[in-house]
Amino acid sequence: MRQSALFSKTERNAPKDEATVNAQLLARAGFVSKLMAGVYSYLPLGLRVLRNIETVVREEMNAVGGQEILMPQIHPKANWARTGGWDRIDVLFKLKSRTGKEYALGQSEEEIVTPLVMKYATTYKDLPNAVYQIHWKFRDELRSKSGLLRGIEFLMKDMYSFHENQEDFERYYEEVKQAYFRIFTRLGLVAKATEASGGAFTEKISYEFMVLTDAGEDDILYCDACEFCVNREVAKEKAGERCARCGKGMLAGAKASEVGNVFDLGQKFVKDFDLTFTDREGKKQYPAMGCYGIGISRLMGVIVEKFHDERGIVWPEAVAPFRVHLIALGGATEDGDHAYADLQNAGIEVLYDDRDLSAGEKFAEADLIGIPWRMVVSPRLEGKAELTRRDEKEEKIMARADAIAEIAAAGIGTAAGGGMGIVPDRAGS
Repeated sequence: MRQSALFSKTERNAPKDEATVNAQLLARAGFVSKLMAGVYSYLPLGLRVLRNIETVVREEMNAVGGQEILMPQIHPKANWARTGGWDRIDVLFKLKSRTGKEYALGQSEEEIVTPLVMKYATTYKDLPNAVYQIHWKFRDELRSKSGLLRGIEFLMKDMYSFHENQEDFERYYEEVKQAYFRIFTRLGLVAKATEASGGAFTEKISYEFMVLTDAGEDDILYCDACEFCVNREVAKEKAGERCARCGKGMLAGAKASEVGNVFDLGQKFVKDFDLTFTDREGKKQYPAMGCYGIGISRLMGVIVEKFHDERGIVWPEAVAPFRVHLIALGGATEDGDHAYADLQNAGIEVLYDDRDLSAGEKFAEADLIGIPWRMVVSPRLEGKAELTRRDEKEEKIMARADAIAEIAAAGIGTAAGGGMGIVPDRAGS
């Protein structure tokens, strides 16, 4: 894309009503525009980042046998009344039509996905199965703050699995847990799985995936020698104690942001709707059910909180809006046009700064936007290019073809995991 054609613009100063780094930088760099507290427009650069995060999540959910669907955002009151959620869940947005019918805006999908899946899962041969969607959610938050970390409207991946029994759910949970860790690793994040209360969803213990960040709203304890981690709200342990699990490490407290979760829903929702399947002995049974969420837009905010410096955002390559920021200086439009065409022909996504601005202005904006590679062409380089990584200071001058080859060879992270996942071989069932 030519930057001269990009309708969004960078801003010199951070919005006065934004306190967190992610909100300030994303607005200044032209990724989002705030409509009101907790609600943002995603501009061309921001939407590209969201789509890249979606791709990573989608690949890993497909790898564990998830099948993608798209469910309605507006739900009939009857479904929520049947589960008790209409009166119990305080963040639920409620609407009334001109005919007097009442509806809810989707803040989760248990009330919709349960009757949907059980319409088709009538016998044990149809289980296990898992469906997921990536869609917008709505929650009546009283404290919409922290930029993309807590919103009224937000993009989320939610997956639901259905199983013959609890043991099969627990097997599948471990598969999804590992897929979650692969997702966060591919995004450049280190996440910890913490135990927490299931809250409004279930009385069972749930697991939250936390990324350490000072902008987070959760307090956790974690071991510095093993994987043990727990939310302080349900913790018996205290900071400074030795880890009871491994006996080696010490427990430390930290702020963290929840980026994913898994809930053991048991049989609550299938019992609420009285939906059963026929088991291997011909008897009617309620399936076990699990729920697995990842905040797509929240991840975008967390990534900015983790990857920035005093100049701006430093995007990991897996989610960056473009891989290369091509900058033409001093009237080097012909060299720039050639480099732009060569990068595109090599299959490399590029933002081409072809504007008539000073070198200082272009470099400052490039640092703010934070694309991983910067390639500069100018008359002083005599047909060569200057190549720099956003997270490094070293500048290398080389032939344009060599610069493009180095970018192409760098890759963009680990490929999706393989395996058969949850989909069973039903031919022999």
